[in-house]
Amino acid sequence: MMKKVLSLLTILMLLLTVHAATADDSNSLKDDGFSTSYSYIFDYWGDVQMCPDPYRVLTVVDSSTIGLENLDNLRISNPEGLFARNHDIYVADTGNNRILQLKLEGDKVTLKRIITEISGAEPATLKGPTDLFVDEKDNIYIADYNNHRVLMADKDLNKLKEFTKPDDSTFNQGSDFLPSKITVDVAGRLYVLAKNVNKGFMKYESDTSFTGYIGANAVKVNMADYIWKRYFMSKEQRAASESFVPTEYENLYIDEKGFIYATNTVFSEWELKSDAAKPIRRLNGIGNDILIKNDRYPPIGDLYWKSESIQYGPSKLTDITALDNELYVAVDKIRGRLFGYDSQGVMLWAFGTKGNADGAFNRPTALDHIGYDLLVLDGLKNSVTIFTPTEYGQMIYDATDTYLTGDYDRSAELWEDVMKLNANYPLAFRGIGRSMFRQEKYREAMDYFERAHDREDYGRAFKQYRKIWIEKYLLWIILILAAVLIIPLVIGRVKRMKWEVIIHEHSKIRK
Repeated sequence: MMKKVLSLLTILMLLLTVHAATADDSNSLKDDGFSTSYSYIFDYWGDVQMCPDPYRVLTVVDSSTIGLENLDNLRISNPEGLFARNHDIYVADTGNNRILQLKLEGDKVTLKRIITEISGAEPATLKGPTDLFVDEKDNIYIADYNNHRVLMADKDLNKLKEFTKPDDSTFNQGSDFLPSKITVDVAGRLYVLAKNVNKGFMKYESDTSFTGYIGANAVKVNMADYIWKRYFMSKEQRAASESFVPTEYENLYIDEKGFIYATNTVFSEWELKSDAAKPIRRLNGIGNDILIKNDRYPPIGDLYWKSESIQYGPSKLTDITALDNELYVAVDKIRGRLFGYDSQGVMLWAFGTKGNADGAFNRPTALDHIGYDLLVLDGLKNSVTIFTPTEYGQMIYDATDTYLTGDYDRSAELWEDVMKLNANYPLAFRGIGRSMFRQEKYREAMDYFERAHDREDYGRAFKQYRKIWIEKYLLWIILILAAVLIIPLVIGRVKRMKWEVIIHEHSKIRK
């Protein structure tokens, strides 16, 4: 008996050990570098549903991997900006007053050149560059923060233009021009996110002339402060007190269509839950937010967070990048997670964590992409992590792409392949439903939209299905309606005729 008890206890201890190891592994990176910690989506009820990893770590770039220690012993220090075009990666090495240009070839990254000065500029040396942009002609724009300017140089680093503090009444002339983040459209217009400017993004034409602001955040008023200032302060006190001003943006990115994606991290928890906060915006040419939010939950990152956690609070999306076909990805500096969304604001996936392992972050600072590869700059680890899609992640992109190119049959097949890897993926149901809808298979589309809890698309499919059904059975409907209306009339007429005959015969008999 004692031996049986000891055997049972041994088995129980082994099971607990395996469970603990499995549980620990679910919250950490696998040694093979394939995992990106845990990946998940939110279902219709807002519950977290684990899903296959959409990305894996391709490589991690730091001072040692690109040989900086062998060149000048200057390790990357406090980098704040990241930009990628084709296979070139540019890092604003802010702490060392320089720009690093890297080259990505396969899974290898090499140092191409170090940019510390721009010929023809005064001063020529950079001072605390915080961001950069490179156009299709390889002209480079640099937010030279501590020199209070944005420089534009050609590919040989000769100065072309300089954007400085505007001589305009709308800009506080007592303040310095401190360009923090920048982007440029195809017409050469420069958009600047400047420190201490809360009127939106500063806009410069290609000739360096300042033409105003775009996308100002709404003014936020604390009612208690407003009442106190309005009724209990003197004019002098009100003039000396802080004005009610809009909050500043966090970052910006311009997509291939010229729309500006912007992130905002200044909001309270109640604003987020009441949909008053807009952590992600897509601005058109006049600064209006046109971001589509057709999912049950808006694109805000995590929906819930633990109050006892040191990482408490809503996601603070510190940067954003737009992929092809209006897909976009944002990175959360609170919990080090990446969130992908489609053009309708539906979450594709979420993954990532805080930590020191490859694929985890301490302070994600900037985000960009090359194709579908994602690049994340960590300002504390002084490194760039490059993620590449897994088979599962690439299936999602391929299914989306084929749908937009009009190959609806192939898109449905790809979404079915996605469902083989993740049977509870709402976007797969929706994707198949949309493919069916485009093929005018409205009855089948309705079934998939119902499984995806997509009321809007279900309503569209039902409307078309009802129209076809009515057209198909219109003759029968008319015949049935006619029968319903005419037969009672005929029966009534026959009855009356019979009754008249009976009365007539009865009257004859009496005579």
